[in-house]
Amino acid sequence: MKHTSQPKRQGLARAEDSPLAPCRVCPRRCGADRLSGETGFCGLSAGLHVAWAGLHFGEEPCFTGTGGVANFFFSSCSLACVYCQNHQISQGRAQDTLYTKERFAREALLLQARGACFTGLVSPSCQGPQIREALVFAKKSGLKTPVVYNTSAYDSLEQLRALDGLVDVWMPDLKYADEEMAARYSKAPGYVAAARDAVLEMRKLAGDIQIDPETGLAVRGVWARHLVLPGGVSGTWETLCFLALEAGTGIGLSLMSQYTPLHKAGEYPEIARRLLPEEYAEAVGMARSLGFKHLLVQDLEESPDNAVPDFTDTKQPFKRF
Repeated sequence: MKHTSQPKRQGLARAEDSPLAPCRVCPRRCGADRLSGETGFCGLSAGLHVAWAGLHFGEEPCFTGTGGVANFFFSSCSLACVYCQNHQISQGRAQDTLYTKERFAREALLLQARGACFTGLVSPSCQGPQIREALVFAKKSGLKTPVVYNTSAYDSLEQLRALDGLVDVWMPDLKYADEEMAARYSKAPGYVAAARDAVLEMRKLAGDIQIDPETGLAVRGVWARHLVLPGGVSGTWETLCFLALEAGTGIGLSLMSQYTPLHKAGEYPEIARRLLPEEYAEAVGMARSLGFKHLLVQDLEESPDNAVPDFTDTKQPFKRF
């Protein structure tokens, strides 16, 4: 991996054992010295890069509740999905603000005061050490809302363990069952092995999903997602079997139908279309046959356009929500 050098930005203090230098924060382990301003695949320095933060009402009901999720959408991503609906910030870096831990805490507490049911960390995989520092400070400053780690599952086990005790619910989006598909559509070498290891580590750290019977809100555990892609590209049956047999049917599962051929998807004819009703119905049947205790499905007619944000709107990228 070729590294680029940038002017040194605000970030974590240098430490001999820092995972940022050489960088091993995500499974790519690119080796960039981010503490000195070098950048690797993600293009991020050692600072905490945030693309957008605010109340979001489009997550699962057991997280949204009545107050929404205080979501922090982090800049960049450990993947480069050709169909990414957040490509404006995950790859284009349309919005990228360098946060201090104080600013993170201040905004998290403000959103908590506005009634947020959870604090959400969206696409956090490239910024584990910075996020940990910010979370520790925020919790010491009064953050009480449960924390959701919302990730592509392309995560370092070391970083997941470092966040143990700070994260309440782990939300991995398990994307593929075939390494060739992961490389073709997300430029992610070794994704399947790394993501499955990450899911099992999350299960070890937090266990089955726990739902408060009075509020209907999640309390702790693992809630997995799986985006069904056209033409069987995502390997839904293999993925669901792994989740059911290895992680267990006690985890939560969202089977998502919201795929839209955005970004560069038009360059790949096999995924340059939306999901067919029969494709999604087959996936739902698979999930039900495996006996997941907490299964959420989507309305295929409503989901695609409603799920697509526009991050060029810095105030509210989620129009419907």
